[in-house]
Amino acid sequence: MKKYFIVMLFSFSILLAGNLFAQQTTSKYDWLAQNSWNFGFGFTYPRYISFNSYSNDKLGTQFGGYLSIQRNFTEHVGLRLEGNYIFLKDTRDNIKNNVLEANFDLIYYLVPAEFISPYLGVGIGGFSNSITGSSIANLNKNHIDYQMNLLFGAEWGLSPDWKIKTEIDYHTPSTNSFDGVYGTIGNGLLGGNLDSYMTFDIGAVYYFGKGPQSHLSDMYDGVGTVDYGKIENIVKKYQTQPTEVDYNRIEDIVKKNTPAVVNSAPAPTNWVLIGVNFDFNKATLKPESMPILYNAAETLLQNPGVNVEIQGYTDNIGSDKYNKKLSLKRAEAVKQFLVAKGVAATRLTTAGLGEENPIDSNKTAEGRALNRRIEFKVIK
Repeated sequence: MKKYFIVMLFSFSILLAGNLFAQQTTSKYDWLAQNSWNFGFGFTYPRYISFNSYSNDKLGTQFGGYLSIQRNFTEHVGLRLEGNYIFLKDTRDNIKNNVLEANFDLIYYLVPAEFISPYLGVGIGGFSNSITGSSIANLNKNHIDYQMNLLFGAEWGLSPDWKIKTEIDYHTPSTNSFDGVYGTIGNGLLGGNLDSYMTFDIGAVYYFGKGPQSHLSDMYDGVGTVDYGKIENIVKKYQTQPTEVDYNRIEDIVKKNTPAVVNSAPAPTNWVLIGVNFDFNKATLKPESMPILYNAAETLLQNPGVNVEIQGYTDNIGSDKYNKKLSLKRAEAVKQFLVAKGVAATRLTTAGLGEENPIDSNKTAEGRALNRRIEFKVIK
């Protein structure tokens, strides 16, 4: 019972630690690749599962380590080659077991786009183990054999390239003398009275050689048809890569196409500040936004009878609650700028609408950049 209690305690500790860590970390990944390589390393804790019948099955020192190289062919499927060293000491008979093994496993990631990415695996391996201290003389030598593996694990995101790995493996060698005694009453994967043992791994995984960015992590719900009139057409016509935007040209377009707002004339319903966009997860005004905001302030100062609601927007990555909070911060940043340029604060209200009413597709980085925007809604 003791060994099963340790197994459960170990598993619970991993899940608890991961849950606490996950609360401080984003849940979705923009950096998931369609294919990749990774290199892993860490520590191993091995445990015998099947033993001969003893009334007090105390175990001694057990430790190990591993190195691995893995090729992920898709976001879900990978092949891993892993080398392990483990040492097990059975205090009942002072049997020592040094094991070197190489395992070739097929890995399947259940939800690869999540911060906690669980996976299942099955594989086969070969090993060489050296036994000393056995009461059976012909077992005190080097043995070469093979084994079957079942595994369950999870990768916990740290950064775009690094993850923590936790894994539990169930191994069945094709022998009933792996532990240095014959006659094991086992429940091996290969059937019969074969030995079996478990390993508990914790370590790090480094991703390299990444392919194109995956779209599994895009939280795309579809874009409805929104009629923003002439301004929206201008956005779609002149949109380019964010790093290639000619902001002087956009400012000229804004000045040319923004209707003049006067007290006696009807005001536009929505006023899109083309070129006032934000970096991902930021509410800081970018330098290239200043010409557009200067023009907006000048227009408002020339039309003192116009009050506006400053509406902040985000792309669709992140929770709805968080996006509305972030979009409100963006609207507040614009309001502070306008007030600093002389526009009365009483004429300005703010609203955070999050990912509502996208003006472009959230499937692409360019579209998401355009959706991180500011709009003015004229209040009569």
